[in-house]
Amino acid sequence: MPEMTLVGAINHTLDLALASDPDVIILGEDVGLNGGVFRVTDGLQAKHGKDRVVDTPLDESGIIGSAIGLAIAGMKPVPEIQFDGFLGPAYDQLVNHAARMRTRTRGAVTVPMTVRVPVGGGIHAPELHSDSPEAIYAHSPGVKVVMPSTPYDAKGLLLAAINDPDPVVFFEPKRVYRSFKEEVPEEPYEIEIGKAKVVNEGDDLTVVTWGAPVFQCLAAMDELPEDVSIELIDLRSIYPWDIDTVVESVRKTGRCVVVHEAPMTAGFGAEVSSRIQEECFLHLHAPVQRVTGFDTIMPYYKLELEYLPEAPRIKKGIEECLAY
Repeated sequence: MPEMTLVGAINHTLDLALASDPDVIILGEDVGLNGGVFRVTDGLQAKHGKDRVVDTPLDESGIIGSAIGLAIAGMKPVPEIQFDGFLGPAYDQLVNHAARMRTRTRGAVTVPMTVRVPVGGGIHAPELHSDSPEAIYAHSPGVKVVMPSTPYDAKGLLLAAINDPDPVVFFEPKRVYRSFKEEVPEEPYEIEIGKAKVVNEGDDLTVVTWGAPVFQCLAAMDELPEDVSIELIDLRSIYPWDIDTVVESVRKTGRCVVVHEAPMTAGFGAEVSSRIQEECFLHLHAPVQRVTGFDTIMPYYKLELEYLPEAPRIKKGIEECLAY
């Protein structure tokens, strides 16, 4: 079984999808000849042709609008938006058209489209290149939102997204694109959208997170005393999200810390915290803690790691929740 980085797993999965399904088409800025800004689509145009891996103008609204038309016509487009902040110009197309088409047509028309978007900070990118807008799109009925943190999960979720009859925003945490490798089966497999993964089982406190912060949470856990037992849950899917797994865990541990890169106010952690309060109130020994980005625009290089929920801040949040 080959070992792959997150970038390698996504490239491999796109190659597999193009080879096995003639309806799959990739489109986006520089995805063909240059292989994308992060080289995620490297080599795919040379292998599958310019009609299957299409370089587009610098026009995010046009990319998503074209993908919607292709999807309605029966294809399975996989458009790439180069950076998270650039998804804004395509908001109208994605939320007002792709997300609503099934309802607008009373189920006669669906939009099987997978929008790939590098997301998050930690790579010293400039403004508009390091945002975490998952809560915005999770708040848009008709759009599914996923964010894998590992190569194995990336392949399974990406294939599930491509084969889904509705639009999926596939956020890729760029901080872990090449940070490690793990074994990924060469044969196709899917991971159900909406199912979380229990990364580590524990009894004293539940940590809920997704994307790159999974690894900062693991680093924080390594700094805790050996007798502290933490259950770590990687949501993987932001919408729909696995409420049942989180509730079962928090009812067992009685304590929870939610970690994400996006600003705290109206971040998706607020939804997780609210549902825990509704479903687990009589089981809680402490208020749900949130360790997040700050309510400001992501700062430039020098302060970037001060903004992100790094291991020391996560450890402090866990300790405060345990001590309550």
